[in-house]
Amino acid sequence: MTIKERRVAMEGRVRAAEDAVARLKEGFSGVGITLPSLRIDPVTCAGSDPVSPLVDLGRCNLDTALRLSVVLEEQGLAGHGR
Repeated sequence: MTIKERRVAMEGRVRAAEDAVARLKEGFSGVGITLPSLRIDPVTCAGSDPVSPLVDLGRCNLDTALRLSVVLEEQGLAGHGR
């Protein structure tokens, strides 16, 4: 794979990751959740090899974590065990 092909592949993966972040933000916002550190991990975009960038869901406070668990439970996507 040439350098240009690697760059093009990486640009496509970064765009896909940016789209995923935007979709996650919109989806979380729709249920009243904000994850302030939701972003693409810049370290995984820094290399020259076309790897998939990681989406960093980040950290959140306890209230946000509890709200997220409630939303998942309401959607049947999380267990009810404590």
